[in-house]
Parts: sequence; C-alpha cells; structure tokens
Amino acid sequence: MTISIQRLIDDAKCYEMVRELRWPDGVTCPHCSGHEVVKNGHDTTERDRQRYCCSTCRRSFDDLTDTVFAGHHQPLRVWMLCSYLMGLNLSNLQIARELSLSETQAQEMATQLRQSIVDRQEPITLEGEVECDEVYVVAGHKGHPEAVKKRAKRPQATFERGAWSRHSCEREATYFRNDSARRKRRDADARKRSAKDNSAHHRVGHCPGHDGLHRRVRHLLSP
Repeated sequence: MTISIQRLIDDAKCYEMVRELRWPDGVTCPHCSGHEVVKNGHDTTERDRQRYCCSTCRRSFDDLTDTVFAGHHQPLRVWMLCSYLMGLNLSNLQIARELSLSETQAQEMATQLRQSIVDRQEPITLEGEVECDEVYVVAGHKGHPEAVKKRAKRPQATFERGAWSRHSCEREATYFRNDSARRKRRDADARKRSAKDNSAHHRVGHCPGHDGLHRRVRHLLSP
C-alpha cells in the first residue's frame, strides 16, 4: 500500500496558515491597502479559499491574490509541501516522486518559489571596507586555435631548456613538483571553504522543520 504525503495535509489548515501569515493584523485589500473588507463567499473550485470584497475600492480578491501561489492548477497543499521539501534540500526528482509530479512540474514550481523569494529581497548596498575572497577560474582554449598552438609548444620548449644541463633539468622538475603541490593544497582549501559555505547556507537559508516553512511562506506572502 502506497501512502501519498498529500493525503496527510489539510487544505483548510494551509489556507488558515496563509491568512495568519499574510494578514496578522486583519485582512487588508492588496489593491488599495484598505481595511474595510467583507467576506464574499468561497472559490468555486477550492472551498477553503476565502473571497473578499473591499468597500473602499470595490474590488474583489481572495487569500492568494497577488502571491506566487495564485494562478496555478496545483492546490495550495502541493505548493506548501514543495516549499517544505525544498527546505530539506531534496532534489527536484525527489520532490516530484514525493508529490506524484513530473520532474518538469517540480522544477517549474521550485524555480517560481526561489524567484519569488529573490524578487522580494531588498537590494543590498555595500558600505565601508569590503573584502572579497579569491575566485579560481578554469578556462579552456576552445575557440582560440592560436592559444592551443602555443600551449602545445610549451612541453617541447621546457624539454629543450631542461636538456641544457642536469642542473637545469632538476630545477624544472622541482618547479613542477612544487607547482603540483600548490595546486593540490589550493584545491583542498577550496573544497573546505565550499563545504563550510554549504553548511552555513543550509543552517541559515534552508532550515528544515515547521519554523523554516513558516519563515519561507511569510517571505513569499510579503508585499
């Protein structure tokens, strides 16, 4: 027997959480920011989706108006679960399997959720003394035939220089050994920094659990 995780989630609870996070001080019109709002029935396809009418601008809206969750055929519980599973650092393929979606659907949902968070972030302005870490760029010679020819000639030139004397050859060999050791140390340091950054990113931006889900949904619903 296969148990779908979607059956464990209640749509009514999802909409209740959206209302609490979006309007903690009472329902506000997303069009004019008016507070004189009255309920206006429910959505025809989703009975737990409350509709409203603003007495100030006379326009209608519902719980998901002007949010990333609006205008999609997937129910709200699927979006909530997708956001929760993203917080657990699951891949798009794993999310698709858990939610009975295609990998393309899971990728589109994850992309929209991430982009919505980025769009709502305030621009960052650097001030004072700013430090930047070094960046290692590995660039090839594809599309540059002249650079390929020069690179192909280097071993021959090195061999000719090393052939002049035993001392010169030993010096060249020592140089390449030291250079290889430097590259290994540099790569090891880069891997350590990458692992440290990923660990910090997981702790700060992708905290699993109920609190992490509330924080992500609140960010998605912020104006």
